[in-house]
This record gives sequence, structure tokens and C-alpha cells, in this order.
Amino acid sequence: MDEVRVVVAHSERATLRVGDVFLKVDADQARVDAEVEAMALAPVPTPEVLWRKPPVLALAALPGTTLGRLGGPSTGSPAAWAAAGAAIRELHEAPLPARPGRAGRSIVALAAELDDECESLVRNGILPAGLVTRNRQVAEAALRPWPAVFTHGDLQIAHVFVDGEEVTGIIDWSEAGRGDALYDLATFTLGHEEHLGDVLAGYGADVDLDVIHAWWSLRSLLIVRWLAEHGFDPFAPGCEVDVLRSRM
Repeated sequence: MDEVRVVVAHSERATLRVGDVFLKVDADQARVDAEVEAMALAPVPTPEVLWRKPPVLALAALPGTTLGRLGGPSTGSPAAWAAAGAAIRELHEAPLPARPGRAGRSIVALAAELDDECESLVRNGILPAGLVTRNRQVAEAALRPWPAVFTHGDLQIAHVFVDGEEVTGIIDWSEAGRGDALYDLATFTLGHEEHLGDVLAGYGADVDLDVIHAWWSLRSLLIVRWLAEHGFDPFAPGCEVDVLRSRM
């Protein structure tokens, strides 16, 4: 009998692996609906949906391995990172989905959320005021009008699988929808700034690096407290707090 392995688990959802099957347990069926719909629309490889019986979604495992993880070394070659950049560009050039995604929040709403979170981080002693203030200044560059594209919305490097120089699949599409292309690029390179050039070479389009840097700061500021409250460690070497410190 195959071993049951917990891939990730917190109060919102959990993912288990049994052999070559991933079981995603999520009580929010709207989120699961969004994920299934996005995978059907995406022009890049995605996991096969084996079956669905709420609250469980069963997905087939993808071939290949991830490019690494936040806080850990990259296991991919420059060519593999470039291939990922090309796949991201293919996604961004696809017809727009109907849903707004995580990367598509309004500037006003995002700025208000960011200000509230920065105030909370300082008030509760989670991060030093100077670190928060500097990164809030850097984050300002992301708060600008952007052309909507088809975004993944949570494009961590652990969500992209490669085999050699070929992208074999992208997982975890629950945050997908219309949004800012540079949010995806920044999420993908968060904590791995050394590979940004490789990704952009594959992406094949000029981007505003100040906005990429801004999204690194903004995403990290918004997620530090959530991670700490859900059993993750944003203070681990190479993770979100180190990303914030790198902007100083």
C-alpha cells in the first residue's frame, strides 16, 4: 500500500500524496472551481484531473522536478529557468479568463491592505519599523495601472515542474485569473534574484525591474504574518524576511 504523505496542510486546505495521486482537500468549493476552470483554460501543461468529490480534488502527479523552493538552493539550470520564463509568457499571452485573480486586485484595495498589514507588523513587534517603512516605499512602484493578462496568481518555484530544459507542468491554480504579469514574474523569482535574468531571457519581453522589486517587497510584507500564524517560518534563511532585508 502506498504511503500517505502530507505535502502541505493548514487551516484553509491540505494536500496529500498517495503514490502518483495528489489529493487536495479544500472546503472552499469556489476556490476549487476556480482551480479546475483555470487548468482547463491554461495553454501550458497542468495536472490531469482524475476525479472530484467535494471537498476532495484528485490530481495526477507531474513528471519532472521543481526548480527548487523558497529558502533553498535552485536545482534547475539557467536554461530550465529560461524555459519557465517562456512558459509564463505563453500563459500571459493567452485569452483572458473571466475571473479576476489574486494578481488582479485593485490598486486602491491593495494599497489599503498593504498599509493595514504594515501597521500590524510594527504594532505587534513582528518586524522592525525601519524594515517595514523601507519596503513599503519600495512596494509603491507596484501600485500602478497595469494591462490585464492571464496570471497564475501563486507562481512559486515549487509550483513549476521541469524535466531538463522542458516545463512539464504547473500546479496550484486556485488564485488564477486576470491580473498583473509582473506579479507572476516576481512571485516566481522571489528569493532567487540570481535567476531573474534567465527567466526574463526566456520571457522575451522588456519589464520594469523596479516593479519586480516592488512586488518582492509587497508580497513579502503581506504574507509574513499569515505564514507565521499558519505554521510556516518566514524568518528562515532565504525566505520572506530575508527578501525584505535585501531591499535595505
